[in-house]
Amino acid sequence: MLRVLATLLISLTFAAAASAQLMDKKALTLDGAKKLAAAAEAQLMDKKALTLDGAKKLAAAAEAEATKNNWRVVIVIVDDGGHLVYLERIDDTQTGSIDVAIAKARGAVAYKRPTKVFEDAVTGGRNVIMALPHAMPVEGGLPLVVDGKLVGGIGVSGVTSQQDGQIAKAGADALPKLLGR
Repeated sequence: MLRVLATLLISLTFAAAASAQLMDKKALTLDGAKKLAAAAEAQLMDKKALTLDGAKKLAAAAEAEATKNNWRVVIVIVDDGGHLVYLERIDDTQTGSIDVAIAKARGAVAYKRPTKVFEDAVTGGRNVIMALPHAMPVEGGLPLVVDGKLVGGIGVSGVTSQQDGQIAKAGADALPKLLGR
């Protein structure tokens, strides 16, 4: 391992030396460095991201709604890419609801809309919705949005789709409180 690192360091040194020989003789000024830094920064953007702590608080708000109604559900929070951040399965909830809750959260993120939109479309005869990747046509998935930007999604499964939606809404509604708004 040490030999590989040493070889890599030597290679990088030679590459830097060769690159320096090929460079124009002009020196980089402070102003030029600032312009280069600004150009590089313009290629990146700042983005809000959901933390594990934040995900747990949203799930706790959803769990409170489920517990208040004595409903057994799975609650899932995903990030803006649809990747699992947090999963909670209330005692005695059927295991099949795990995959369904994940699919609801991912569908809400993939299309930036509640999964109820897909349920309504299928109910209205638009069965082509079933062919869309990650489109879960069952209520209970909601996107999580901060300042107009998607930060994740919440998915709930275990009771009726309307009840799943009610629980997911309780979790999503906790987001402004979490941000102090």
